[in-house]
Amino acid sequence: MSRAVLAAVQRAEARIRPWIKETPLEPSSLGPHFKLENLQHTGSFKARGAFSKLLALGPAACAGGVLAASTGNHGAAVAYAAGKLGISARIVVPEGADLGKLAKIRELGGVVETHGDDSGVSERYARSRAGQEGLPYISPYNDLDVVGGQGTVAIELARQLPRADAVFIALGGGGLLAGVAAQLKSVWPGVRIVACSPENSAVMIASIRAGRIVELESRPTLSDGTAGGVEPGAITFELVRDLADDYETVSEAEIRRAMRLILETHGQAVEGAAGVALAGYLRQAERWRGRTAVAILCGGNVSPSLLSSAVS
Repeated sequence: MSRAVLAAVQRAEARIRPWIKETPLEPSSLGPHFKLENLQHTGSFKARGAFSKLLALGPAACAGGVLAASTGNHGAAVAYAAGKLGISARIVVPEGADLGKLAKIRELGGVVETHGDDSGVSERYARSRAGQEGLPYISPYNDLDVVGGQGTVAIELARQLPRADAVFIALGGGGLLAGVAAQLKSVWPGVRIVACSPENSAVMIASIRAGRIVELESRPTLSDGTAGGVEPGAITFELVRDLADDYETVSEAEIRRAMRLILETHGQAVEGAAGVALAGYLRQAERWRGRTAVAILCGGNVSPSLLSSAVS
């Protein structure tokens, strides 16, 4: 499967490069380098996977529009990429999704539909509806073209840094981790990939430990971008299991502190999922002192009110 992901990353790189930004990599006084995917189009890495999938499908397949499911960032990315390519997009979101992210989806031309109280429920519903209506379904992670698009982050990292000893990645459905880990392990043998999730919603980590995808109630978390269930049969389950070398679950207090530190030291307003990656690093900081580590700041879509409450 890793070989298939590597091939998907290379195909995605060729497809999406004219459509995305190469985001900066900055050293941090906090210890790791920061890969600033919060500065990507739509404010998160998700634009990579969205463009990768839509371009792979081609205009004929997308002529009637596409359906996606999202807690916010993937939906905004699909709406943005679809708009650039002249495609209509409907986005299914769970109840309680971040209002600012929903507003962004609508501003980018996406039509929002609410269904279910968990992202996993929304994903199953959206996939079913897409099948019934004969429309392409754009998964947030359970799709090789999407995973390949997310993996282009690693191609940039390898250009920007000679080598890293560890890379800390927020883990939800696993698309970012799977793509980045597969690519980096092919160019940086021995690099450690650390999967980081909020304690309040660590479904993929629980699934890996159980040896199967499990249903687990998610509690409220600042890291809404990684929250919720994992689709049954997700290709990312085996990829995360095989490619992640270590796992960290972090508390809401640790996420809040990480968001505050990123704002104070880099002037970057990031969302909770980005804070999760730094929080995971801070748990292991002594281990990596004097060595090279990277934390991927996966998104910056955070409302002023939430950011204020998180960093105060």
